[in-house]
Amino acid sequence: MIARNPYVQNVRDLIRHPGDMRERHLEFAAPEHLGEGLVAVAEGTGLDIDLKLESLHEGVLASGSVHTQADGECARCLAPVSLPIDVEFAELFAYPSDEPFDHALEGDTLDLEPVVRDAVVLALPFQPECVDGCQDLDLGPGISLITADAPKSVDARWAALQGFTAADDREER
Repeated sequence: MIARNPYVQNVRDLIRHPGDMRERHLEFAAPEHLGEGLVAVAEGTGLDIDLKLESLHEGVLASGSVHTQADGECARCLAPVSLPIDVEFAELFAYPSDEPFDHALEGDTLDLEPVVRDAVVLALPFQPECVDGCQDLDLGPGISLITADAPKSVDARWAALQGFTAADDREER
């Protein structure tokens, strides 16, 4: 028996009926890995899709939102991170014609896989960071990847200027 592709939706009742609309809620495990960076949606991770299918004169408009989770590593400290992914999409699946379209109806069905994949992958952060901030990484004397909370050491040669401000300069004039 051939496994049914969860991305493929039957739209027979919408074809050539402009103004008709259907809403569907889809829940299934991602059949493949989505993304290639430091974070990705692993195969088997749950995809929660709220889908709205609208019949138009040109074809069927598929719009909605995808909710899932991406797992990977923090770009700063390489600790494991898990990020919620909530992204919206909209794509017109055109009726067959002589004009080229990115997506066309295939008989009575449309395949949401490229639309959902593109939306999720483009929503993944390029350099993900820990949600609560990274722990300070001490890489040796004077080297730290996180310096926001750490006091900055002053070079002894510039220490005499540490108390000088622009206001002091105006007072002298």
